[in-house]
This record gives sequence, structure tokens and C-alpha cells, in this order.
Amino acid sequence: MNVAKTQNPETQNQTLAFAALSVTRAEFRAKALHWAARFRYCAYYEPNDLEYPHGPFDRLLGVSAAATASAETLEEAGIGRRQAPAAAPRCGFITYDIKNQIENLHSRHFDGLEWPALHFFLPQTWLYWRPDSVEIHGLTTGVLEAILATDIPEEAAPPAPVLRPRLPKAEYLAAVEAIREDILNGEVYELNLCQEFYAEAVKLDPVSTFLRLSEVSPTPFAGFYKWQDRYLLCASPERFLRRTGAGLISQPIKGTIRRGATPAEDEQLRTRLLNDEKERAENLMIVDLVRNDLARVAETGTVRVPELFGLYPFRHVWQMISTVQAKLRPDRDLVDILRATFPMGSMTGAPKIRAMQLIEQYERTKRGLYSGSLGYVLPNGDFDFNVVIRSLQYRADTGYLSFQVGSAITYDSDPAREYAECLLKARALLDVLGIERL
Repeated sequence: MNVAKTQNPETQNQTLAFAALSVTRAEFRAKALHWAARFRYCAYYEPNDLEYPHGPFDRLLGVSAAATASAETLEEAGIGRRQAPAAAPRCGFITYDIKNQIENLHSRHFDGLEWPALHFFLPQTWLYWRPDSVEIHGLTTGVLEAILATDIPEEAAPPAPVLRPRLPKAEYLAAVEAIREDILNGEVYELNLCQEFYAEAVKLDPVSTFLRLSEVSPTPFAGFYKWQDRYLLCASPERFLRRTGAGLISQPIKGTIRRGATPAEDEQLRTRLLNDEKERAENLMIVDLVRNDLARVAETGTVRVPELFGLYPFRHVWQMISTVQAKLRPDRDLVDILRATFPMGSMTGAPKIRAMQLIEQYERTKRGLYSGSLGYVLPNGDFDFNVVIRSLQYRADTGYLSFQVGSAITYDSDPAREYAECLLKARALLDVLGIERL
């Protein structure tokens, strides 16, 4: 990361070798995040030291105490070519409902979280982890001392709240059958149907819960975000978009199966996923959608698929992941890219616009930040954004706790199997909350 030097004594950049710190690397990360969560805005990106094709998130933490107005549109977010030059990375999120600006759509469902449509901020202080050190940038006076003095709360018992479905199981099963009929009638080829589980008046330590989630389910695109009194605790395995120079990469996930209890069973399940025609068809449809989206901002002839149907293991599941690459046209920026590609096809279905219309018809909760994106934009214009899935969301002022899970519905879908896939994807979230089953 290129960071401008300054003569202000409060903004002298610091590089701290881990070997010189009085705490372990894990303890320092925990202390830093507990310290950061005291600020009005906090963004933390966690790769969990995992290998991933084309790399995971950078480990980056940014905070700001300054009140900033939430942008209403992508153009106002300061992420395009015309943004003012800045030495700091820009941290933020985009909710699913930005679709209403990109297309003639709407969202009128219940919303217990009420995130702004999108939010980006320039941190006053930010930490950037290197292999053997951590850098502190921006306003640095007293930061290291404050982090080291921050107490890590003792491990508390999970809250074990009573979760309720916004879409009861019988209605979910009926919705899958109705979507299969829509597919038979030519409305869509595939549709991602999601459902919310929620609890009210929950008391939760967001930082401790996030750290526990990262331990239970380490993923390459995890993240923690605080916006005033709202919190995102994200354990996402999926990249939406990354830019490195003129190169764009999208890595949609479609295809899920549980991990085996033994190496032999694990390999058997992996092979079953690899040869599952339904899962391969889902993945291929979304890859084609992503290729078409990227072609709208890419140089002609540069869109390609270097990996199709790649299988990658996570703590609880195998995932089928494909990679789509393109070379960005020089006259296009992040706003143009988002208008061409957002929301990500893996969370909508195909064709995208009709799928989103039907999603509004069948779901019962406003998606908000779920199936949106969390990411950062570096000063040189490179960026990395995930897909917000496998995540807890919490509103501290009301105690509203929520997570959503979903699966791709095709004509070959079995409703009971799709419901079971949703619960499989929720397993780590339930473990963290101390819930044995729904």
C-alpha cells in the first residue's frame, strides 16, 4: 500500500515488528478490533491466513470517529475516477438494494436492521498487516498504547437466542415449488431464494462473537463492520470482484456439499459434488451471467474463464468455485463496474432482472446488506469486494439479531434438499450462537 508521508507529528506512520510486541499476533488482532469497535465507524477485513486462488482479503483495519453522511448513490460514494485523491484506503459496503438504483426495481419487505443503502469512509487511523509486522497509518499518536491497553473480555457463554423464521418452512417449500413452475414457464432459468432467521432483544458482544465465528468458520473474505449501532459479522467464502491494475477477477460460488467425518467420506462427498449435474448446471449459468456482466466494462476479447468447477474445502462445506477474468477498459471506473455487475449473479439467478423481480415476490425480508458486498478501495484504485453471506447482523439499540441463508433453485431442485442446504450453510452461525438446531 502506498501511503503519503506527512509532517504532522500525529500522523507519522509506524511499522511494528510482531517480534517486538508484548502480545501474540492473535492477541494483538483481538485487542485491535476491540479497540476499533469503540469508534463510530469500523471496518476490518480478515483473510484468516488462508490460501485462495488470486489471494484472499488483505488484513486491514480502519476506524473513524467523524460523523459522515451516508451516500445515497454510487456516484456520491467517492469510489469513482472523480473522487478526491486520498492517501487512505476507502472502506465500505454496498447493500443488495442498490439494485433499485441500477434497475427499475423496489424493495418493500420488512427491514429490522435498516442499514443505509451504501456507506464508505476514509479512516482517520488504519492498520495494515504485513507477514512479519503491522503498519499504523493516519492519526497514530497513542494508538499502539491504546490497543495494547485494551482488555479482551472473558469468554462468555453464547447467547442462545430463540430464532424464528421470517418465512416458515412450509411456505419456503411451497415457494420452491412455485419457482420450479416459473422455470417451467420460461420466467427464469435459476433463482436464488433466501430466508431470514431472527431474534429480538438479544444482548451480544459483536467483537467477541465475530472472533469466535472466525475461529469456528475461517474463511478468506471475512469481515467486521460497524456503522453507528449496526454490526456486520461476516464469514464469507466468496469473492465478488477484485481489481489489480487493469485486471478484474470474479469468483462466483455455486455448488455446496457438507464435509465428511472421515477422509474417505470427505473424498466421496467431494466427488459427488464434482459430478452433480444440477450443481454444475447452476455454476455454469452463473459463470455465463458473470461473463456477460464483465463484458460490459472489459476490453473486447479479454473475458475468459481460467477455472471452471473448482472444488475448495472449508471447515463445514465443499464449495464449487469458478473464476472469471477480464481486462478493464481504461475509460471505466468502479462505479461503472458496479453498474454493470451488481448485484452478483450468484445471489440473484438468471436472467438477473427477472430473477430479482421474483425474489421480491417470494421472499419476506428486505435483504439489505445480506447478498450485498463488503470491501475496500486502495489509494491506487485497486479494490477487493466479497459477497456478504454466512453472516450475522446485529442492531445494538434494539437487540435485533438476524442471518439469512439461501440456495439456487432450478427445475431439478428438490424443496426438502434446498431447505437442508440452507441449514447446512447456517451451521457455523448456529454454533457461534449456541444453538444446536433450528
